[in-house]
Amino acid sequence: MTRAFAGKLEKVDDCKWRIPRTYMDGMRVEGLIYADENMIPGILGDNAPQQVANAAHLPGIVRASIAMPDIHWGYGLPIGGVIATDIDSGGVVTPGGVGYDINCGVRLLRSDISASSASRNIKKLLDTLFSTVPAGVGSTGDIHIGAKQQKEVMVKGAAWVVEKGYGWQSDLENCEENGAIDGADPETVSERALKRARAQLGTLGSGNHFLEIQLVDEIYRPEIAEAFGIKEGMITVMIHTGSRGFGHQICTDYASEMIKLSGKYGISVPDRQLSCVPVKSSHGRDYLGAMRSAANFAWGNRQAITHLVRTSFEKVFGESAASMGMTLVYDVAHNIAKLEKYTVDGKERVLCVHRKGATRAFPPGDEALPARYKASGQPVIIPGDMGRYSYLLAGTSLGGETFYSTCHGAGRCLSRTAAVKAARGRSISGELEGKGIFVRWTGRDTLAEEAPSAYKDVTRVVDVVEKAGISAKVARMKPLGVVKG
Repeated sequence: MTRAFAGKLEKVDDCKWRIPRTYMDGMRVEGLIYADENMIPGILGDNAPQQVANAAHLPGIVRASIAMPDIHWGYGLPIGGVIATDIDSGGVVTPGGVGYDINCGVRLLRSDISASSASRNIKKLLDTLFSTVPAGVGSTGDIHIGAKQQKEVMVKGAAWVVEKGYGWQSDLENCEENGAIDGADPETVSERALKRARAQLGTLGSGNHFLEIQLVDEIYRPEIAEAFGIKEGMITVMIHTGSRGFGHQICTDYASEMIKLSGKYGISVPDRQLSCVPVKSSHGRDYLGAMRSAANFAWGNRQAITHLVRTSFEKVFGESAASMGMTLVYDVAHNIAKLEKYTVDGKERVLCVHRKGATRAFPPGDEALPARYKASGQPVIIPGDMGRYSYLLAGTSLGGETFYSTCHGAGRCLSRTAAVKAARGRSISGELEGKGIFVRWTGRDTLAEEAPSAYKDVTRVVDVVEKAGISAKVARMKPLGVVKG
């Protein structure tokens, strides 16, 4: 267990708080937390600032150890954390800076279905989705793959799924890394991890993963919304899941190994959950090869689920997904480490950017964006809890201070155990239905663990990143129906 945070956060401005380098011996950079003043007591109570300070010790780290307003305690780096290390200056990679659910991420589908038609059919839609998309702990899917095909998914990601007829070419164009990051190496993945993945392609999983049918109820920037294909009154579908047991096992394997390897490389960190190796070492290359394999599997998984979602809508409405305009707006990763170029101290450097519970938010003009988003900036998808709202944002030119990263959701304010205790004697499904939100779920405690009260208010989280200028609000969506894992 890491030490308790014993410092005082220094207010930089209305959106930023600093942990000075003098807080702990060995801090190479300052800590920087994005939050408003009302969030600070909860952030301090969660002790996540100590994890921000711990990460500031990592070799090669540049600028700052950063956390977003959805920050909360995690393994090694807090959820909501962003760090970047200079790989030519001994910069390291750490599994604790990526997390267990590698490439847990979210994608947003838009549609031309009328709100009234969706509302009339919401229960039928939920029942169809619930029976079509496998959900829950240990769930397995209908897309069965052998060992050879599995390795193809690990390299090709979403493209492999589309090649098999489960999607459209435009899905790949509107996906971070076009649905597959280069450098995946199946040979760096353990047999145990491979076995965990074979029956999980096209499955939602459990915990905070979900499918959500939503109504766009507010537009903030009409020109950008138009570029994203979003209009007020539109029905959207949000898919939130990751690499399932596959990514979890890869993190387990490498986190355990790096505890032993850090000493070999002469690296000392205040928390063994941040154990790490140089990016340019053989062990660093192995971890990145395995992590990228899991990331590509996650993109393949969300692509397969997209196909199942479209199939479900076709069953309910009796029309093709194409005629209903069910195109992908975008897909973004939340838990990943990527090599990206940035100018630091006047020099262009290749950095290993860890985003753990944080979203890439590239600005207008970035070469990585598809042509349709060059002028607007990258779509940034921010899910909330199932009782309030979710948001669609856009990357901005000011986001460079956070390595073009922003928040990834509301962020928990209660542990799962505390949430279950707080929900005792209540009917969470009844409370949601009272708000016009219908839900289907698996697992005895799922709804209690994921109750809206277990999360921060996503509107306040989004307002902080907009006020800070690192992303811009485009649209708001409210939930109509939710399938929880």
